[in-house]
Formats: sequence, structure tokens, C-alpha cells
Amino acid sequence: MDRIAIIGGARLEGEIPISGAKNSAIKLMVASLLTEEPLRLTNMPRLADTRFLGKLLARLGTEVTETEGPDGPETRLTTREIVSGFAPYDLVRQMRASFNVLGPLLARTGQAKVSLPGGCAIGARPVDLHLKSLEALGARIDLHEGYVYAQAPRGLKGAVIDFPINSVGATEHAILAAVLADGDTVLQNAAAEPELADLADCLNAMGAKVSGAGTRTVEIRGVSRLSGGTHAVIPDRIETGTYAMAAAIAGGEVRLTRTRSDFIQALIDKMVEAGVDVTAHNDGLTVKRNGARLNAVEVTTDPYPGFATDLQAQFMALMTLADGESVFRETIFENRFMHVPELGRLGADITVHGGEARVRGVQSLEGAQVMATDLRASVSLVIAGLAARGETVVNRVYHLDRGFERLEEKLGACGAQVRRLKGDPGEAEVE
Repeated sequence: MDRIAIIGGARLEGEIPISGAKNSAIKLMVASLLTEEPLRLTNMPRLADTRFLGKLLARLGTEVTETEGPDGPETRLTTREIVSGFAPYDLVRQMRASFNVLGPLLARTGQAKVSLPGGCAIGARPVDLHLKSLEALGARIDLHEGYVYAQAPRGLKGAVIDFPINSVGATEHAILAAVLADGDTVLQNAAAEPELADLADCLNAMGAKVSGAGTRTVEIRGVSRLSGGTHAVIPDRIETGTYAMAAAIAGGEVRLTRTRSDFIQALIDKMVEAGVDVTAHNDGLTVKRNGARLNAVEVTTDPYPGFATDLQAQFMALMTLADGESVFRETIFENRFMHVPELGRLGADITVHGGEARVRGVQSLEGAQVMATDLRASVSLVIAGLAARGETVVNRVYHLDRGFERLEEKLGACGAQVRRLKGDPGEAEVE
């Protein structure tokens, strides 16, 4: 199993181009199930998660072709016919977002059998809101032996769905199902993340009628069929924020391009409060730090446009070297402080009580062997390693490969001493 080794202490200078958003790309790929015509996605990230989903879609009947276009990586998906409505556990368990094939399969064919999902071990993320949304649209749902059996032989019907919480996955799933439903659907208290607007833009380019995506109220007027189309994936705001914090902890000056600073404004506000120089420009932002000590700040994760839970671990790594005590309140997921013990192995001083973590800044971090527990936690260890004295080795980096494209290359181009170690010479890990 691969590992990432980092020699800390190098300042970062240079430019990092940001890839397409993972969390958007995988839902856009699923949208290809809604039409028999080709869907061409540009600015596509090449990640373990997109490869996993491609395998599942191929099993369902999608022809998936990856190419290099004039503007970078492209993926062409054509589902002329759904050859199977069965999404097995061995594929769905590798990425929980693949559960969202359920709605499009149901909308197009009237039936589906999809495994309940797996994914990162960051706490319970139940799919009950997904299933209640589909039931509201007229589907009959049965759960048996870890599978969802869904049927809508007479098609889905428009409905009013009021979400009790801002669930990104459930909102996306409801949109994917409702675009082919008979009648109008209104989603209230919907999630408002940029990825929702990106999905709606793609579906509308295919002939759907979705309005309000990216706000708390989304309206969908069902259509009888969708066509193919071409759509550019938005830049990855989590990758943008992650590299911004890498530059801040290492020091130096890094320009992040092919992205949007407004996607991470809540993070930028906290970085500036901590003493980091952040300048927005028309294709991204520049992060600069001259080596002065950081200021401790308080962070509470919230649904967009609040501080993203997917950036919490990375910002905590940054605050391990701040003067004073920082407070982190995690309101989105339980068990999302699993990176804390590993940061402690590097010398961080952090205590956790329930959904709150207190970080007392230390003078320096020391390199050590650490273990990745989930996608965002794993990259927080890389960030900490950039500032730690000596060598840090991050194990189980398959988590990183799920969400970060060419991480070693992008950091290395700015002067970081980071390399991938193939295989694990030590004892084999047990999954």
C-alpha cells in the first residue's frame, strides 16, 4: 500500500492549477444515466472515485471514454440502454456517492436494486432523506439484506419535498430523480453548495428545467426526456482551500489558478483573521505568508456558505502552530476529529470533548509515521508534514487518491519535498 513521505521546512513558491471538483464530477457522471445521448464533461478530475464510479456505470450500461481535450481532461459517457438496474455492494461500498445511481435508474426504467453505501468512516450518514425523497416522488421502497429495492412502474410524479436539514446528497438525488418526473417538484430547505448549481446547469444544458439550485428553494419542472450535452466541471473548492492552507503553513507565496475564491470565502476570512495574506484575482487567489506566527481563531463548521466541514481538518493542522488556543466546533458530522490523534503524533496539542476540539498552538511539529483515516484527514497530515521538522510518512494514502489529483506533483512544483513510496515494507494492513 502506497505512502507519502514529506520532508518539512521547505517554503512554497509557485503556481498550482486547481482540478475539477470531485464532488461535482461524480454527480454529473451519474446524470448520464438519464439520457441515451452522449454527455461530454470537460475539466474532469482523474481520481480513484471517478474511476470507481466509471466501473459501476459501465456495469449499468454506460460507455465511458476518457480523453485529453483542448482544455484538459474530458470524459464522454453514453448510456444508450440501461442493461442492468443492479448496483452491487462490492462497487457501491467503495464510494457512497455511487448510491445516487438509484434515482436516475428509477426515473429512466422504473426500477432499481442498489446496495446501501459505504464510504469514509466519519460518522453516520444515513440515506433516509434520499429514500424519503424518492418515496415522495411516488417510488415504492423496500429494504432487504443491505439493498434498496425501488419501483415506480408508472413513473415518478412531481412533489413538494421539505428537507429537515440541508443535505447535499439528498438534494442532489432528488434533483436527479425529479427532472424526468411527471409534473413539478419543489425542494424546500435544500442544500445550497456550488456543486448543486453545477449539477443543475449541466441538466439544464441537457434539456431539464431546474431553477433555484444553489439556494434553499429549488424548483424542477419535469420533462419527458433529456438529450446529451457538454458541460465544464466547476473548480474544486476543497482542493483550492487545501492548497491555500498548505501555502500558509509552509510559508512563501503560491498562486492558485483555474479556480474561484468566492467558493471558499468563509475559509479566506478565517485565514486572514489568523494572519495570512490572501489576495483574490480573476482566475483564483494568491496566498502569502512571511513566516510570522499565526493567530489562533475559532471555527464552526456550517452548511455552505459557512465554513466547510471538508476543510476543518486542514485548518486544524494550520492552527497547531498558531499562538494561543483555537476552538473548532464540528456541526456537520460526528467522528470527524479522527485526525486529532495522528496530529498528536506530530506534536500537536489538541483535546476533544464531543463536537468541540481545542488546539493549543505549539512552537514546532516533529515528523513521524502517521495513518490516514479518511480523505480530508489524510491531507491534513500532509499539510502538517510540510511544516514539521524531519520526515513525516503518511500511510494508507488511497484515501488521498480518492480526492486529490497529482498531489505530489502539484506541491513538488512549488518546492515541497514530497514523494510517493510504492508499497508498504512493513506488516500488511488489515482492511
